[in-house]
Amino acid sequence: MTNQQVFAEGGAFRGLSVAAVTPLGPDGAVDYPGMRRHARWLADGGVDVIMPCGTTGEGATLEPEEQRRVIAACLEEVGDEIPVVAGAGTNATNHALALVRAAVEEGAHGILCVTPYYNRPSQEGLHRHFSAVSDAAGGIPVILYNVPGRTGVNMTAETALRLAELEPVVGIKEASGDLSQVMEILRNRPEGFGVLAGDDILALPLTALGGDGVVSVTANEAPGRMAALVRAALEGRMDEARRAHFELLPLFHANFIDTNPVPVKAALELMGRMDARVRLPLAPLAAKHREVLRAALESTGVLEAD
Repeated sequence: MTNQQVFAEGGAFRGLSVAAVTPLGPDGAVDYPGMRRHARWLADGGVDVIMPCGTTGEGATLEPEEQRRVIAACLEEVGDEIPVVAGAGTNATNHALALVRAAVEEGAHGILCVTPYYNRPSQEGLHRHFSAVSDAAGGIPVILYNVPGRTGVNMTAETALRLAELEPVVGIKEASGDLSQVMEILRNRPEGFGVLAGDDILALPLTALGGDGVVSVTANEAPGRMAALVRAALEGRMDEARRAHFELLPLFHANFIDTNPVPVKAALELMGRMDARVRLPLAPLAAKHREVLRAALESTGVLEAD
């Protein structure tokens, strides 16, 4: 499959991608067996793509060797079944290139690269950064990741479309929350350039506009339910997709009652799937928020009420 085909109808990267959490053990070290178990749960639940080491995977606080081993764990467990697109981005271009090369060496099927944070580069700086990332990717697909609420910089539609001209750049995870900007990309994108919602709450609206799916947090908790929502939307079964969307809406909100991935990890702990531990500077979910989260899990049927 060529880079231009990964987001074509029926292509490998189209549909439900999950921004996978990274399980941590009691000592705060990465729980690699737990990572494999979680990858298996996601694949068996029907997700189309696993994306480790992104925002939800606490990629910003993983050491380079940890990042490499998390990617390897996902590939070893499910890489023969579904694509593993590795989060590999940071605020210094040289460091980002090293992460990209490591992911390529491990055998990742693609790269998800976030805009540099804190530096607040210009649009030209973003273009040069992602051009260097594309060169380092060694020919495997690159997905841009725009999340200005986390990075302090917005990649404009004009810059995204300019980068879409680069052969390895196959799509964008758009988490700006700006539907006008997303529509501009959808209207003018070249054939085969994928557009993924970066927020669960916009999965249905963006797909209805012609987008290619979502990179989901909620799929960590309810992979089958999110898969059904996204597939219904992509196949034009909008009444079914709307029902699924509104059923899960309380959880979409609850997953962001605190900084992601604090709530989703707490949810997975309530579900008995892993410890809720996160790395500093993130802190555990407050008790008052934990009860709101529990109520959302129970009202959506993801967790049975006591």
